[in-house]
Amino acid sequence: MPELTTKPGPTEAPVDDQQKAPAMVYAVAAVSALGGLLFGYDTGIISGALLHLREDLDLSSREQEVVVGVILLGAMAGALIAGRLAVRHGRRKVVIAVAVVFAVGAAAAAVAPGVGSLIAARFVLGLAVGGASNMVPVYIAEAAPARIRGRLMVLFQLMVACGQLIAYLCGWALSGSGGWRTMFALAVLPAVALCVGMLFLPESPRWLVERGRREEAVTVLARLRPAGTDVGREIDEITEVATATPTGGWRDLRQRWMRPALLVAVGIAAFSQLTGINAVVYYAPTILVDAGFGDSAALLTGVGIGVMLVAAGVIGAIAVDRVGRRRTMLWFLPGSGLAMAIMALAFLGPEGSAAQRWTVIVALFAYILFNGIGIQAVVWLIGPEIVPLRVRGPATSLATVTVWGVDLLIAVTALTAIQAIGRSGTFFVYALMNAACIAFVAAKVPETRGKSLESIERALHRGGSFRKALDDS
Repeated sequence: MPELTTKPGPTEAPVDDQQKAPAMVYAVAAVSALGGLLFGYDTGIISGALLHLREDLDLSSREQEVVVGVILLGAMAGALIAGRLAVRHGRRKVVIAVAVVFAVGAAAAAVAPGVGSLIAARFVLGLAVGGASNMVPVYIAEAAPARIRGRLMVLFQLMVACGQLIAYLCGWALSGSGGWRTMFALAVLPAVALCVGMLFLPESPRWLVERGRREEAVTVLARLRPAGTDVGREIDEITEVATATPTGGWRDLRQRWMRPALLVAVGIAAFSQLTGINAVVYYAPTILVDAGFGDSAALLTGVGIGVMLVAAGVIGAIAVDRVGRRRTMLWFLPGSGLAMAIMALAFLGPEGSAAQRWTVIVALFAYILFNGIGIQAVVWLIGPEIVPLRVRGPATSLATVTVWGVDLLIAVTALTAIQAIGRSGTFFVYALMNAACIAFVAAKVPETRGKSLESIERALHRGGSFRKALDDS
């Protein structure tokens, strides 16, 4: 294993310097995070579309699960492809390609004549969703200063939530036979905006250093840091890490010293879905309609879910930098598990009563809020932060594939599970997964708030307890 020196990283800028970050840093985060908006919209729009899509195309429960789940199968493939392409061609070009694929997939879904072509179009959209979820957080992480990296990266998750809210609003406004085609078509607009915006943004300075293009990296980093920042010192630190740990591939993930970081990245990725968030996002209107809620009430509840997701994104963006990644999860995940358990208990009561309906709705909103802050705000942040530069491409691909693989498992089993063990049994399982996630975070996840990417990697190289090494750095 190559050795890294343990000299301290560059001195962090004073807190007041957060206000002096150049506009280009925020432009990088805002424009690239449009990929998150598309991600949220294209995964969330199926919730409202499904109520009428299943009637127009006469879909069975299993076919509904396939239409929902195929985008996640595409996302797994897209995450793997994006990670490989990013090593060779850079983060920026991959995000541009993702925008083009988003537009093509959305247009194809809107004009799909039957279930087969719709499934194919949803798979293409999945390729873009996987590419965006893999590459946008990495691109932001490698461009942002350490002190504001958390909030800028959580902007991606906030945009995912905004995309889901817009999807729910469109599902409510365009409800009716055939309206689902317009719902799908609307995604073309932000895809074009993402493609055009990325043309004016710089490449990741860390990728440029890794490719031996130091002068370009200095020029780019100078645009991304406050005036007077010692850019040369930061480039030297990046170069030191890149030289000591040259670019590796999938085989390098087997090395023992990398395992603590991989365990955290993959574990949080899996729990982000096992805790049940997308079973609610995808199927809430369907579950509520089948439980006796009217179509209008179910769709309006979906809009409420979108509002909660956005609120969670805003609070999470603040919490990850002010409270910390680890503490945010430990503070809010207990509320997530408790709300899911209350919802499960509510479905045991007499169906159709006003008390049951209000309990379900309040618990549902509380669950979305606490889970959104407690883990959804962290999942796209901690992976790119914690894995070494040498394997950042394949490692983040692995974490992203884990997100989409487990999400696919949830998507294709949620309705079947409800039929087999009931709504209460299914939600109790998700409540238990929230408890397991809390235990995992308490035991394995270190705090990365305010740490440079290079200091995190040096702590990993020291061996022993990763958490203790990072706390001491």
